[in-house]
Amino acid sequence: MLLSVAIPAPASATSPIAQRVAVSTVPLVVATTTALPRASWPLDAPHTVVRPFEAPATPYAAGHRGIDLDATPGQPVYALAAGTVSFAGTVVDRPLVSVTHSVAPPGVSLLSSLEPVTPSVAQGDAVAAGQQIGVVATSSHCPLPRSCLHLGVRLNGAYVSPLLLLGAVRRAAGAGRRRSRSGAHRGG
Repeated sequence: MLLSVAIPAPASATSPIAQRVAVSTVPLVVATTTALPRASWPLDAPHTVVRPFEAPATPYAAGHRGIDLDATPGQPVYALAAGTVSFAGTVVDRPLVSVTHSVAPPGVSLLSSLEPVTPSVAQGDAVAAGQQIGVVATSSHCPLPRSCLHLGVRLNGAYVSPLLLLGAVRRAAGAGRRRSRSGAHRGG
């Protein structure tokens, strides 16, 4: 898989330390994602992104640290890849499941979080790629009348677009970008 990324340095990145961080993290993410296997979709097809990943300008700035997939409450949710459930419960008012994936190359950490999910697994459980880990719960995360599943992925602690692991998806009508055909399916 060939992946090239061009990211301009933020205007505030004038110190040598900030410049080293901004320049050195992009190749790490690019090199790391090329070594990762393609993940399984967390939902059965169709896979429609209703809100894309929006990288924040700084670690604590506004952004959307994942993607929202069109979903129906009660719909089965599946593990992206093999790993161990690191959290299954409620944070504030949302039920969620987080999995630390064991498919990452040595020295690379990969964590996925899915919400709202009523878990069928518990912290410490081993899961396989494509294994059901719960069902979509109701939530106010997506504006009514839509329901969605939020998927966040952290690579070495930094949020990245889950599409780096999942491949291309069909975009929702009115989402502001051209639709693309997807040959991808759940399970890789």
